[in-house]
Amino acid sequence: MDDELTWKDATAQAELVRHGEASPVELVDAAIRRIDRCDPVLNAVIHRQFSTARERAAGELPDGPFRGVPILLKDLGATQAGEPYCEGTSFAKAAGYRAKQDSFLVQRFKRAGFVVLGRTNAPELGTAITTEPLAFGPTRNPWNTEHSSGGSSGGSAAAVASGMVPLAHGNDGGGSIRIPASCCSLFGLKPSRGRVSNGPAGGDSWNGFSVDHVLARTVRDSAAVLDQIAGYRPGDAHFAPVPPRPFEQEVGANPGRLRVGLLDHPAQADYRADPECSQAVQLAGRLLESLGHRVEIAHPASLGEPELRRHFVVVIATAVAVALTEWSQLLGRQISVEEYEPVNSLLAALGRSTSAPDYLESVLWLEGFRRRTIAFWSEQGFDLLCTPVLAQPPARLGELSDPVNGAAKEIETLQFTSQFNVSGQPAASLPLHWSPGGLPIGVQLVADYGREDVLIRVCSQLEEASGWVDRRPKVHA
Repeated sequence: MDDELTWKDATAQAELVRHGEASPVELVDAAIRRIDRCDPVLNAVIHRQFSTARERAAGELPDGPFRGVPILLKDLGATQAGEPYCEGTSFAKAAGYRAKQDSFLVQRFKRAGFVVLGRTNAPELGTAITTEPLAFGPTRNPWNTEHSSGGSSGGSAAAVASGMVPLAHGNDGGGSIRIPASCCSLFGLKPSRGRVSNGPAGGDSWNGFSVDHVLARTVRDSAAVLDQIAGYRPGDAHFAPVPPRPFEQEVGANPGRLRVGLLDHPAQADYRADPECSQAVQLAGRLLESLGHRVEIAHPASLGEPELRRHFVVVIATAVAVALTEWSQLLGRQISVEEYEPVNSLLAALGRSTSAPDYLESVLWLEGFRRRTIAFWSEQGFDLLCTPVLAQPPARLGELSDPVNGAAKEIETLQFTSQFNVSGQPAASLPLHWSPGGLPIGVQLVADYGREDVLIRVCSQLEEASGWVDRRPKVHA
């Protein structure tokens, strides 16, 4: 049963349970064995809930579409009542902090029938694009263990790519689903702003930039899970348009002939993309043309605006300062600057020194950026934009976390994703290319706000044309 289950996606595993060919306990036990085999090498799972998971699998599970399917939750967001929660921090780990309530997202995962096995590694406070927290150590890329699995959902990505679980929770505030999906050769869809509720404790996380979903191996899993977790909850500040039909029904549907803009290099001046990342986009453009789509060299002019980085960092820095204040309140003591990592020390200092008018100035500038960017779709008539996910292949462990040179390397690498957190548009990383050395290189597709349906249709078409699901990493279950 183990060998049979390892590479079945969540939809296929759920069908086994539905037809009586496997039980939830068998699915959970098999996933636990795979974690035990792979995680000592990869360090993806930092909190294990195996006893609770077995009890839940043996009990009365909700009759949802994913009844009995095992899932892992990222240690950032998706809180579970009574379970450890650290956000990658040493101070929460040392305190043995446990969350007070289930988030709306966890409630919906459980209602869909998923069985939670534990929590995955994440960088401290989610502020890095590599998963190397001092509190828990680095997560290794299953394609090459000397390289990063990406971030901030790097633990989840490594767990799915290696076959531990068919999918895992992630969230994306600047690329944190798409980046690890690119690094680990997975499908990673960032939904539209407001598609998935951050409640009840959370509001507009990172000014609405951050949204939750999963990392998956197949488009059909991603679409079907989005159907289960999407939707307005009372008090949500934003709510994406209701789709005309379930996202699951878009899988395999004819996308028609789409107009696609192509950008194979950073729009920001003075930055370059690795030739392999540019080639990945060029090859994707040819594949799209072969499928009948119209591809043009074009992109929103706003992507090159130099002010973007400054205003984006103001919002993130202020959010980090607030997060540290909230942790002090939760733990009942003042957290000292020595207790968190240098990058967050710098961000917190910037956030605390930002005045209310300066913060509001950045928020208003970013709102204008959102309108200027979306005009490429709404006014210029494009259906999709195709870009690299990252400007460089997966970095070696230690490069992006280096206290001296890491920040500059991260800026150089992070050139294509955060713009669409600001604009709120749905964007996906597709595993369409590999470097000569065997490292995955993802290609990003971006659709108009609220148009996950268009994105899912064409991603499903590309999945079938490319056959990406058949590739396996060096470290796997």
